[in-house]
Amino acid sequence: MIRRSEITPITVLIVDDHPMVREGLRSMLHAPDIRVVGEAASGMEAVQQVKTCKPDVVLMDIRMDDMDGISALQAINEAHVHTKVIMVTTYPNSTYLLQSLASGAAGFVLKDISRQELLDTVRAVAAGAARVDREFLAKV
Repeated sequence: MIRRSEITPITVLIVDDHPMVREGLRSMLHAPDIRVVGEAASGMEAVQQVKTCKPDVVLMDIRMDDMDGISALQAINEAHVHTKVIMVTTYPNSTYLLQSLASGAAGFVLKDISRQELLDTVRAVAAGAARVDREFLAKV
């Protein structure tokens, strides 16, 4: 059986309003089967980047200034049904989780996630699974 990684890498767009977080996520995602195809600093920029980059997966912060992650998630899901979105947050807030899932998020992780858990989540979501950070579930 041919695995997806032997055919083509999973393409990822990173969205966060903090450059240091984007750089950290890019570093964590360094793997043979994953390729970061773009970065965005806002929800509005993310919606535009998805049109251009057509990523398989978007890693998106929930709290941003111009357009929050939930609104951007809704816009992306309306226009790009094949792109899966994983919401990323610092806040273990069940309201964020419920809003994200109701808006079509395929995953939800806290920013204190390990590199391996992040890679596993991206791979699982790209393969069609839904993932919620176990540490988050323990905190709410």
